[in-house]
Amino acid sequence: MCGIAGFCDYGDDFTEEAPALGRLVRKMGNTLKHRGPDENGIFLSRHAAFAHQRLCVIDPKGGRQPMTAYAGGYRYTVVYNGELYNSGELRRELEAAGYLFETSCDTEVLLKCYIQYGPACAEKLNGIFAFAVDDERRGCCFLCRDRFGVKPLFYTLRDGRLVFASEIKALFEYPGVDPVLDRQGLCEVFGLGPARTSGVGV
Repeated sequence: MCGIAGFCDYGDDFTEEAPALGRLVRKMGNTLKHRGPDENGIFLSRHAAFAHQRLCVIDPKGGRQPMTAYAGGYRYTVVYNGELYNSGELRRELEAAGYLFETSCDTEVLLKCYIQYGPACAEKLNGIFAFAVDDERRGCCFLCRDRFGVKPLFYTLRDGRLVFASEIKALFEYPGVDPVLDRQGLCEVFGLGPARTSGVGV
């Protein structure tokens, strides 16, 4: 089990706010230490800030996150929590397409699968997962979760920024995301198949 958190806004430039935003995303990540006590890391770009709390299971040295790769002059960075059951199959497919691998972890497989297929990579994934990719080529932040939500991923929008995390309490570290009860969301949580949470706008 690992933990991911972050925020992104491709309509804004984070450069001038980088020190403060770095502290903010680290604070969000710190709320998830129990999900990954072995390592932590943060990533900051002009449009995204990611935090990762890692529980080391496979490739302790090679699987550090956030993980970045470059292709075609563009940067791609991922934070990921999960397990890919078809990691070996995808690795062989990507190697046949010319990709080289530096680690034995499925994080690198996931990242290079995204580079190859873009958001359509989700159709190829068999497993339990939640991840975010800062995609410099497409100018977007891509969030994805496994089909049944085994690995949690919560998100909200604040002033044009997409804010996400493995647990709701990490969202509460972001300014303007307050623990206010949403009655409709609460009803959905206690009903069947909730699409929202009990927090306003989450």
